[in-house]
Amino acid sequence: MAGSIAADLRFRGVVNQTTDEGLLDRLDVDRLTFYAGFDPTAPSLHVGSLLQLCLLRRLQTAGHRPIALAGGATGAIGDPGGKSEERPLQTPEEIDRNLAGIRTQMARFLELDEGPGAGGGALLLDNRQWLGGMGLLDFLRDVGKHFTVNQMVAKETVRSRLERTDHSISYAEFSYMLLQAYDFLCLHDLHGCELQIGGSDQWGNITMGVELVRKTRRREVFGLTTPLVTKADGTKFGKTEQGTVWLDPERTSPYRFFQFFLQSEDAVVGQYLRYFTFLPREEIEALDQQVSERPQARAAQRRLAHEVTSLVHGEQEAIRAERASRALFDGSVADLDADILEEVVRDSPSTSLPRGLFGGRPAGQPSGVDGGGAGDGVALLDVLIRAGLASSKGDGRRKISQGGIYVNDRREHDADRVLRPDDLLHGRYVVLRRGKHDYHVLRAEAP
Repeated sequence: MAGSIAADLRFRGVVNQTTDEGLLDRLDVDRLTFYAGFDPTAPSLHVGSLLQLCLLRRLQTAGHRPIALAGGATGAIGDPGGKSEERPLQTPEEIDRNLAGIRTQMARFLELDEGPGAGGGALLLDNRQWLGGMGLLDFLRDVGKHFTVNQMVAKETVRSRLERTDHSISYAEFSYMLLQAYDFLCLHDLHGCELQIGGSDQWGNITMGVELVRKTRRREVFGLTTPLVTKADGTKFGKTEQGTVWLDPERTSPYRFFQFFLQSEDAVVGQYLRYFTFLPREEIEALDQQVSERPQARAAQRRLAHEVTSLVHGEQEAIRAERASRALFDGSVADLDADILEEVVRDSPSTSLPRGLFGGRPAGQPSGVDGGGAGDGVALLDVLIRAGLASSKGDGRRKISQGGIYVNDRREHDADRVLRPDDLLHGRYVVLRRGKHDYHVLRAEAP
């Protein structure tokens, strides 16, 4: 193997716990088959899975063989880890739909085994292969007898639920760790799998699998967990005001995805560069230094956003997202193509107005946003109030005189300005801005 994967993992800080102190060094000398599991709770993975996906890819690049295991069977139960209450049960049809979505995303990170004779490629498997037809009595005999209730109750994922008086845990969720342990055993038997990786909340489940293989096969296998990823304030990584940041571009657009990483705080951007990119150590450390010496340049955030967006959505989408972001914050939004502009303004606060208000008002018809019918233009002061960018006409005039109002990224100096058809970008949008970052979009709609 080229280079030291152990040294790289240590530099990146992606290892939280291992079941064996010598595991990392072994990764430099042995070729292991390893796996990570992904429960299909939605038709897309989200950025909370990125650290695992990147680790799968790092280890494959270092010569190890990954298995990405989709929990078609365990997904019907739900892992109690990290949850204060039981997940809603999914139908087989929902699980199939979710599996189809996440398989496509996992394939972007891994070089897949393309069939007999390919060798070495990653495997995408579904644990319904062995759990789907297993009888209850067989499961209790072959798996359940090897563990005590005392062991299971002592696991953090179970104990945290039992200690809460307002929540409980069902027998189905209680048995989840045994199902996951059996996954490890089957993957060991079928594919020689020797290592399971997962998030820090999976430690209890992973150690159960290690123990099951040891007890039933008298073989040593290993477990490794990654750290919990958080924002600078300690809150959950991957959540925004708009909700979860998904890997599916239909759920979270490449532009919004890019913005999520671009907005990373200085305190964590170095950590995210280590976790989620494949940049070499020297370049990451150089970006660390720029954060320290010139934080206002946000060079590390821009590189992070580009690298991760390229990894998940492709280089061209990363370039488009970067261009759109630069246009929005550097004052050139009017130069964007129609499809990119639509992406930029999609989630911005907006107000819809009849297209006719911007021009063609019949004689005697009142103008303004409340005039009704066709018009000869829309008064800027009226829409500033309606958009919440000014509290009154007097406030709007004051903001304009102070140079704080922009129309399509051009500073406006005329408080009596009227918006007309030639102000509509691509015949539909007017982008208003107060100050540097307070945007509001006027959308001209058909009557």
